[in-house]
Amino acid sequence: MRAVQVVGYHTKLQLTDIPEAEIQGPLDVIVRIGGAGVCRTDLHILEGQWAGKSGVALPYTIGHENAGWVHAVGDAVTNVQPGDKVILHPLMTCGLCRACRSGDDVHCENSRFPGIDTDGGYADYLRTTARSVVRIDDSLDPADVAALADAGLTAYHAAAKVARSTRPGDVCVLIGAGGLGHIGIQVLKAISAATLVVVDRNPAAVELAVAIGADHGIVANGTQVEDVLALTGGKGAEAVVDFVGEGGATSEGVRMLRRAGNYYVVGYGEDLVVPTIDIISTEINFVGNLVGSYTDLQELMVLAAQGKVALHTTKYPLADFQQALDDLDAGRVRGRAILIP
Repeated sequence: MRAVQVVGYHTKLQLTDIPEAEIQGPLDVIVRIGGAGVCRTDLHILEGQWAGKSGVALPYTIGHENAGWVHAVGDAVTNVQPGDKVILHPLMTCGLCRACRSGDDVHCENSRFPGIDTDGGYADYLRTTARSVVRIDDSLDPADVAALADAGLTAYHAAAKVARSTRPGDVCVLIGAGGLGHIGIQVLKAISAATLVVVDRNPAAVELAVAIGADHGIVANGTQVEDVLALTGGKGAEAVVDFVGEGGATSEGVRMLRRAGNYYVVGYGEDLVVPTIDIISTEINFVGNLVGSYTDLQELMVLAAQGKVALHTTKYPLADFQQALDDLDAGRVRGRAILIP
């Protein structure tokens, strides 16, 4: 089968032929990929940022946002059968550790992460497990929802925290209206009563944000902090969700936060530098967000089936993987780029 693999860091991916994915255990599921999301994390992988953390052996197949059709199942699999349309939770989890048993499977002590530390979905087929597959509504196409498996799930995970901690009249600022941000806007519009303020340096992204539910859109042109403070009577927002995490976004975002506010870190790439006296004197909180749980993904698929969350995508044949990565890196992709085998 075809697979796009990391053959070295600081070098380009390569499309190659490798043995077809096969059942190796009773709970294994082989999925024929219908869509694989192209994520900025993929760029960070090629930059070597994940090399020490993942410990993956090269070469390996990249791609951690995947959806498609069940192709084959192990003898003990009962929740899906060949032909079922599914989206894949990005982690393969054990189900037995303390985190899994408490429903916090994103912190599974024995997890594997296809596309990060084991073979992923930039390929014709992917091997995962029964615990990772979520059946999706017949109205949904795998290529249209694939990026919800990580970008959408991460955005939902953060948005759900915001929804639990905000009340009607509270303000939530979302920094970045790109691949994750445009999903977070829709999720918050569906499950929260907070007033949504979106900040992005790209006017087209701000325009899209307002069209899909943001109450206010601010183009980041140097006065964005002052603009947010003006909207909030000088007090700042109760919540800031940072989907960027680099290029100075964090220092600006913290200045948008009110006393006792919550800063949700989603995007990454730079250091968060805040004097500890400022943290204790204002009682602000910094909350990290990885991907969400299996249950989070199920709930997100309900919103997708109801038409409340939709991905804006640009689709590429698998063979055009380099163009997709280049377009993402250059900021030419609105929403998410999807590879289709």
